[in-house]
Amino acid sequence: MSRLPKLVIAGLKPKYPIIQGGMGAKVSLHRLAAAVANAGGMGVISAVLLQEKDRTKEPKKICKGKNLEELGMKPYLYATELAEEIEKAKELAPNGLIGVNIMYALTHFCELLLTAIDAGADFIIQGAGFGKDVFKICKTFDIPLIEIVSTPKGAALSERLGASAIIVESVEAGGHLGTDKGLWEILPDIVKAVKKIPVIAAGGIFDGKDMAKAFEMGAKGVQIATRFIATHECDADQNFKEYIINAKPEDSIFIKSPVGMPAHAVRNPFTERLEKEGKIPHGCHYNCLKTCAKAESIYCIADALLASAAGDVVNGLVFSGSNVGKVNRMYHVDELIQELINECEKELERKNLNFRRE
Repeated sequence: MSRLPKLVIAGLKPKYPIIQGGMGAKVSLHRLAAAVANAGGMGVISAVLLQEKDRTKEPKKICKGKNLEELGMKPYLYATELAEEIEKAKELAPNGLIGVNIMYALTHFCELLLTAIDAGADFIIQGAGFGKDVFKICKTFDIPLIEIVSTPKGAALSERLGASAIIVESVEAGGHLGTDKGLWEILPDIVKAVKKIPVIAAGGIFDGKDMAKAFEMGAKGVQIATRFIATHECDADQNFKEYIINAKPEDSIFIKSPVGMPAHAVRNPFTERLEKEGKIPHGCHYNCLKTCAKAESIYCIADALLASAAGDVVNGLVFSGSNVGKVNRMYHVDELIQELINECEKELERKNLNFRRE
């Protein structure tokens, strides 16, 4: 009999309380998300740089059978790239849970959100900013919204506005960061701030012992990202995966993003050049972030992330979490999830903890 907590998010009930983190710029697409969903977790596609649209067609006025104009929403151009990724994931994992992580800071946020809903995503994760209108839209279309926060205030506000779950993301997480505090420091206060919806711990969750500790502190689930990079099903190039596997603990560094936020990455020739030169000349081909200064910014994060995901780990930017130095081999997704679950069960048994009794 399992000792793990049962994660329930607005009626969604994964077999295991594990959400795969959405890794942007085409690292977590349909193959990884579907593999996680088939293995019993919640698979996530990152919508970053999946905003390409078919501009030969008229903007859509109907979304999930509801007239957008009657609802006070503007018609939108269908983000065909994102829709295709969702549809492929659903084909590979017809009985699994597939969600989409959409950064609020994205210029094309609303089009990506409505596309994700229309294409059949099971849930939405919102991070990198806070849009109150998103809660209304997700409620209108009856789709669970999971909000990423780093403070008790943000968690409490998200619950009041209608979030179905909270992801607590700490400084140990990869990519853009909303806090400089560690997970074990911020998790207890956020658990206390939330009354009725599940809290999911994220940032620095590496193994089953970390999962057990998070559950002991009140989390009902965990989000894991970096470890899923080193899987055969991850959508990134093999060079990217091997760079993660070969990274040492001291290679985990913080850098400045073009939008002014700190970010967690792996040291490589790109970060060394950035540290030395301060700015890397570039153009702006994507118009992807609302707050980007375009040609005036210190580098193009879209170009840098796409390059690394495609295998150019010399000229690209490699995002990862703080535990990257512990990743030492490739896994299949189902193998990794089973290892995590088995480790966690053993640790809970050792501590005489059983969250299924609650």
